[in-house]
Amino acid sequence: MSLMTTLILVAAGLVGATGLILGLFLGVASEKFKVEVDEREAEVRAALPGSNCGACGFPGCDGCAKAIAKGQAPVNQCPVGGAPVAEKIAAIMGTGSVSVDNVKKVAHVHCQGDCDKAKQQAHYSGIADCNDLVVVPGGTEKACPYSCCGYGSCVKVCAFDAIHVINGVAVVDKEKCTACGACVKACPKSLIALVPYKKKHIVSCKNLLKGKQVKDACSIGCIACGICEKNCPFDAIHVLDNLAVMNEKCTDCGICAQKCPTSAITGKRVKKPEVKQEVQAEEKKAEASASV
Repeated sequence: MSLMTTLILVAAGLVGATGLILGLFLGVASEKFKVEVDEREAEVRAALPGSNCGACGFPGCDGCAKAIAKGQAPVNQCPVGGAPVAEKIAAIMGTGSVSVDNVKKVAHVHCQGDCDKAKQQAHYSGIADCNDLVVVPGGTEKACPYSCCGYGSCVKVCAFDAIHVINGVAVVDKEKCTACGACVKACPKSLIALVPYKKKHIVSCKNLLKGKQVKDACSIGCIACGICEKNCPFDAIHVLDNLAVMNEKCTDCGICAQKCPTSAITGKRVKKPEVKQEVQAEEKKAEASASV
């Protein structure tokens, strides 16, 4: 055996021995320092919707799943998944049925002052974002200081394409909204709130100015006239600080919306045009002829 061959075999032996020692060391280290993974965390993560919207208050669905698995968050922590997801997670965590608010909610913009209804008093040419507009003296282009800015800070944070600025005011698509609350946090004027999906009649105004000032600024704002309060048979709406405010007594009967002179309360039914007696008579004659 030549010297070269001997050196090669020795080198190979040393490399092999070194590899064996390192492998044993890594194997022992992995067992000693391994992080215990809760299998329930992976199951909870799989049950979550995966939108990573952050509405739960944690950094994405991974953070939410980890917190739930560790008992640091309730099984109904995810507002997007709602009751169905909460029930699945409750089963995974072994907590049985869980009390969840089964009333579906959606975001609602408490402003109807679009470009046709709200008067414009200035023109903003800065960064197209509501948060940048509100720090400018005046805080709005519209005459109403409580109006929707219309520059879409809410639109930018919505992960579900459920809110858009239409004619100068943000409008929510109820069918797409998951009530994650991202737009609620994003609005610098606190105009957006979560309301029951089936709620038809809402005071869609936040203006706290007096009646004449409201009229001068917006044709659809609440003027604090009190007509809604006087006509409500359930004591469910009162004028507080120049603004009509509904309470939990509301039955959604719609009387306040019908009586509101400015349509500041949404859900007003459009009256059908009255048919003149002559037309009705002609229709009856036509029906009689047809039957003969």
